[in-house]
Amino acid sequence: MQIKVYEHECKYYETDQMGVVHHSNYIRFMEEARIDFLDQIGFPMDVIEAGGVVSPVVGINCQYKNMSYFKDVLCIKVFIKEYSGVRFSIGYEMSDKKTGQLRAVGESSHCFITKEGKIVMLRKVMPELDQALKEYMS
Repeated sequence: MQIKVYEHECKYYETDQMGVVHHSNYIRFMEEARIDFLDQIGFPMDVIEAGGVVSPVVGINCQYKNMSYFKDVLCIKVFIKEYSGVRFSIGYEMSDKKTGQLRAVGESSHCFITKEGKIVMLRKVMPELDQALKEYMS
């Protein structure tokens, strides 16, 4: 299945005094795109959590390439960079929809744990999600 690029239209409240999208918002855009990715592969976050698994962020980084402004539409490509069954990292490429100009690249790292904080092997507790994540590794 082909994953659709996530689109985010930059809101006025996401900009700073200079009219530029504030850097902190790119982290939020990455989170939106990650949740959309999980929805697209058939594992919405509420379904994962109902299965007793949570996936906290353990690391994040973002490199800003060009500025985004109010009303710009960012196309966010999501791809799995690494997956071990316990941890995974997702890459993000954020580009302007109109021009294709790269605005930012990022990566978030996550692990799988129970709601009580115990590390889990996904293949044992959610084998279907384990298989889906392996399928979408780049």
